[in-house]
Amino acid sequence: MPKGKQALRQAFRRFEQEVPLWLGAGLRWLRHPASRWLRLPVGILLMMGGIFSILPGLGIWMLPLGLLLLAADVPFLQKPVARFTLSGADRWARFRKWVASK
Repeated sequence: MPKGKQALRQAFRRFEQEVPLWLGAGLRWLRHPASRWLRLPVGILLMMGGIFSILPGLGIWMLPLGLLLLAADVPFLQKPVARFTLSGADRWARFRKWVASK
């Protein structure tokens, strides 16, 4: 297995641990190879929603999630998106730990 794909798989697992259970289950379903034809439009729509984050109901959180879904099918995005996702999850875990210690 290429290193980018392996790193992306690790990033998906880590991201799924940090989000609510219902969202993690949805991501696991979207990661399945049979869901490719739904994963691509959902990833593009999430990225578009992230671009228009000033509108109500949309947010900048949609952009990295859309990139993560697209990276599953676009090989040159796999490694950088995996690195970004893992570093973001590490920062989030440190922040939660810091808040809990206060």
